[in-house]
Amino acid sequence: MKTLIKNATIVNEELKFRGSVLINNEKIERIFPNVIPGNFDPDDIEIIDAEGLLLIPGVIDDQVHFREPGLTHKGDISTESRAAVAGGVTTYMEMPNTNPQTVTQEELQKKYDRAAEVSASNYSFYMGATNNNLDEVLKTDPSKVCGIKVFMGSSTGNMLVDDDAILSGIFKNAPTLVATHCEDEATIQKNIEIARQRYGENVPMSRHCHIRSDEACYISSSKAVELASKFDTRLHILHLSSAKEMGLFKPGKVRDKKITAEVCVHHLWFDERDYITHGSRIKWNPSIKCVSDKEALWEALLTDKIDVIATDHAPHTLEEKNNTYFKAPSGGPLVQHSLVAMLEMSRKGFISVEKVIRKMCHAPADLFRVVDRGYIREGYFADLVLIDPNINWTVSPENILYKCGWSPFEGTEFSHKVVSTFVNGHLVYNQGILSNEFKSKRATFSL
Repeated sequence: MKTLIKNATIVNEELKFRGSVLINNEKIERIFPNVIPGNFDPDDIEIIDAEGLLLIPGVIDDQVHFREPGLTHKGDISTESRAAVAGGVTTYMEMPNTNPQTVTQEELQKKYDRAAEVSASNYSFYMGATNNNLDEVLKTDPSKVCGIKVFMGSSTGNMLVDDDAILSGIFKNAPTLVATHCEDEATIQKNIEIARQRYGENVPMSRHCHIRSDEACYISSSKAVELASKFDTRLHILHLSSAKEMGLFKPGKVRDKKITAEVCVHHLWFDERDYITHGSRIKWNPSIKCVSDKEALWEALLTDKIDVIATDHAPHTLEEKNNTYFKAPSGGPLVQHSLVAMLEMSRKGFISVEKVIRKMCHAPADLFRVVDRGYIREGYFADLVLIDPNINWTVSPENILYKCGWSPFEGTEFSHKVVSTFVNGHLVYNQGILSNEFKSKRATFSL
């Protein structure tokens, strides 16, 4: 059966217009701008009247941690992908710091096999690099894998790559995009020692932005840019957090760049003042920094120095998070609320709705060369999201779908709400109800 979404306000490719979209099986068959089709046989088609709703392409989140295998008490592919589609995320790219780590082609394939069984959203998984698996990394198929993840700073999972020869080998020979976590470990360790001397084990959570400082980020990010420039590598630096790093990037269209940049929702929303009320719930690596850093990130995003908005969705249990500074892990859940958070920033005048869609849907598709996703185009997969732009609702434990059961946005009132999410033409989320049948697919990439 075909599906017609009619009377929607379509936001796509920098345009906002009234129109309708016809879905045939997995694909978008027709787009009807400014025309309401009236010649469809209701016996052959399901009609959804989207009057008053926004229709956008599904969000592509290029950085999530779904914790499977080995860390499934925090989250798993099933639970977190369901939270993702409830938030309008129809494709995700998941990180390798699981247990076991995704550092062999065999472990990588196991993740794909598992996602094919249980994922509500389309999926891809990064191949992880270490100081001793270069041969495995170089076997990565660029048409089937989103990229190679390099931790140029230690974080959850301890996958630090600090051997200069190995780093050069990765950047020189990588068959696909290299995505980096950039924080200088020596600088962080020095700052930890200074904090311990002053506070002992009772370091205030607000010191996180001084321990994982702007200098630590810049030293590592500039090194990654230097390596990519030397070897002509496709480099994507993840979760940028400091004003100092913005000088490393140039404005322009993402398709024309070899070196690209990402910012995460929490670095745009929170700043160091929020540690007082949120504490460890906003402890991320890299850290949420000061107001001037947040302002610089916004400026870089709006001038197209920063190309993509993502989440770094990284759930931990509240029991784990409710600890002292050194014991509380970094990271938090975000995929269910990233889109509505950015649309809220649009409502407040920080960014246009059209640019939110570009940075969360179009740009990731272009950057990673995702095949037939990220846009509302005829012949593309029907990954689509309907949003009510005029409904106030508050994030609470009762409507949170993350396995960990909490959100840094608890108590926040949003004015946009995801109504329906289609994945490959299949309605997987509608009016708060998740389907029990999924049609998700492995994302593929053009060379």
